[in-house]
Amino acid sequence: MNLSILIPLLNEEESLKELYTWIIQVMQSNNYSYEIIFLDDGSTDDSWNIIEGFAQENPNVKGVRFMKNFGKSQALHAGFAKAKGDVIITMDADLQDSPEEIPGLYEMIVNGKYDLVSGWKKKRYDSVVAKNLPSKLFNWAARKTSGVELNDFNCGLKAYKNVVVKNIEVSGEMHRYIPVLAKNAGFGKIGEKVVQHQARKYGETKFGMERFINGFLDLITIWFLSRFGKRPMHLFGAMGSLMFIIGFMLAGYIGISKLYHMYNDMRYSLITNNPWFYIALTTMVLGTQLFLAGFLGEIILRTKNNEERYKVSNEVNFL
Repeated sequence: MNLSILIPLLNEEESLKELYTWIIQVMQSNNYSYEIIFLDDGSTDDSWNIIEGFAQENPNVKGVRFMKNFGKSQALHAGFAKAKGDVIITMDADLQDSPEEIPGLYEMIVNGKYDLVSGWKKKRYDSVVAKNLPSKLFNWAARKTSGVELNDFNCGLKAYKNVVVKNIEVSGEMHRYIPVLAKNAGFGKIGEKVVQHQARKYGETKFGMERFINGFLDLITIWFLSRFGKRPMHLFGAMGSLMFIIGFMLAGYIGISKLYHMYNDMRYSLITNNPWFYIALTTMVLGTQLFLAGFLGEIILRTKNNEERYKVSNEVNFL
């Protein structure tokens, strides 16, 4: 199978018919073998009934429906597990991503030998203040922190080799950082393609300004996990040991200094009257806590269970 097209959605009943018709036209004109997987993230409108209608008339259309809204990352995780195509395309359901871009993305994966190609909406039709400027700042920070040179991490239109999506773990709200996850998994050939951005035709965006705040927090998380996720003791243990040693040496110096003064009949004060005593004590306590944090992190990594992060209520056209 040439293509698996994954479409996560939440309450997009107005745009689904137009999007479906458009994708089918592109598939037929390019003679692709394909599957379209709609990933309904707990829609409360008529979206699922529309998807079931598509599936009845076209066996290449498949659907997964969550019991409630679990998030875009969880939807993509479910889609990646189901996808069978040689190339996987992800796109949003709001018609802001053009299906006409699919052949170009497919060619870059197949003939350009890329592991992953991310869309870049160079010219956008969103609000400059509410979306464009925060997005530029976010993308700059993501590039500097991750080392992945992409201009648009947030673009939902991306193409992947099948092997890539089968070897990355998308959780939380990490869908923004799939290229970083791919890089950390060993897939180094990551490209970018300028794609057309279309103004939203129906409804309202499901993402507010909070997504940028969450995005920066997730960026810190993925930076930490990429470096210390498999070895937390290397960070917390090292910091804890260093702080404990510094505190212990300070305490030793204070104690030896008092004994020296006592031995030579020099004037001295109670150790507890010395502010350095409390600095030393605090440093040793913090050092011990950091060391224990690293130790507990190692234990958790070795005993954790991979719990199911979402509940599926319905599936269509999956064997």
